[in-house]
Amino acid sequence: MADNFNFELVSPERLLLSEKVSEVVIPATEGEMTVMANHAPTMTTIKPGVVSVKLASGQTSRYVVFGGFADILPTGCTLLAESAVEMSELNRETLVKRIESAKAELEKADSAEHKTKLEQYLAELTHLNGVIIPA
Repeated sequence: MADNFNFELVSPERLLLSEKVSEVVIPATEGEMTVMANHAPTMTTIKPGVVSVKLASGQTSRYVVFGGFADILPTGCTLLAESAVEMSELNRETLVKRIESAKAELEKADSAEHKTKLEQYLAELTHLNGVIIPA
């Protein structure tokens, strides 16, 4: 049986989850990452995607995050999301609004670096839209 560790998922609006868990899969910008107890200390940025959390009880919860960063220690993991919702609370309309907002911001971007970041973010949102809310 896997060891449990503390996990917190926090957004600016609220604390979404603070539990003992056995495993967390996060959408790190360098690729999907599984965090378990005694993980090497790491700090990583998060891209839009799904966070899958296996609770100590064995249940699995899923959340959609829209960027942020994760602080990982051997004893726990804190994910500070720019925005996050439970997977069951997300709908196509909400995601389409985020995509439209990103497109509008991209049109106003004045530097090449900012445009590149927005294009990447838009691509991630579009991918997320197709993965979690099929047409």
